[in-house]
Amino acid sequence: MVHRTDTRRRMLESAAELFRTQGYHATGMTQLVSESRAPKGSLYFHFPGGKEQLAAEAVRLSGERLAGQFGELTANAPDPATAIERIVTALAAALSESDFRSGCPIATVALEATDSALIREACEQGYESWLHHLSAYFTAHGLAEERAASLATVVLSAVEGALLLARTRRDTAPMEAIAAHLHTTVEREFA
Repeated sequence: MVHRTDTRRRMLESAAELFRTQGYHATGMTQLVSESRAPKGSLYFHFPGGKEQLAAEAVRLSGERLAGQFGELTANAPDPATAIERIVTALAAALSESDFRSGCPIATVALEATDSALIREACEQGYESWLHHLSAYFTAHGLAEERAASLATVVLSAVEGALLLARTRRDTAPMEAIAAHLHTTVEREFA
């Protein structure tokens, strides 16, 4: 027998991947249920707020996962410049391995679902958690809080733009370019 929490988890996992690769509006309820191998009617049982609630929770899950990856990639880096380069390289590899379907786990939804306060807030929380992680990392390595927050914004904005451009071009060259540029920029901040 499939446990209730297992069905809910599968639905979240499937939704996170579908929203990341094809977006909020292109992902239908039937597809969400089918891809997660969930019984009919289970979407509203587990997510009484429907697709909107499922999307918000899936975005939160995706945001938390990427924040965890940031933590893993920065934890043993010899310096902040290398840490950022590792993050960009990992994101580029994931994009390439997905045949350029899986860009940022939040951006696709964030660009589409601006009419939903619930989804917009989940997207904002995801971005804020990434910014907080990067800023705290830079501060821990000696940058003043204000400067660390500014650098985190620059890094995240560059990465997001490069992911979008790389996905559109189906080429990781934009990611490679910003990896090199951000390495130099971050290195300069800590010199």
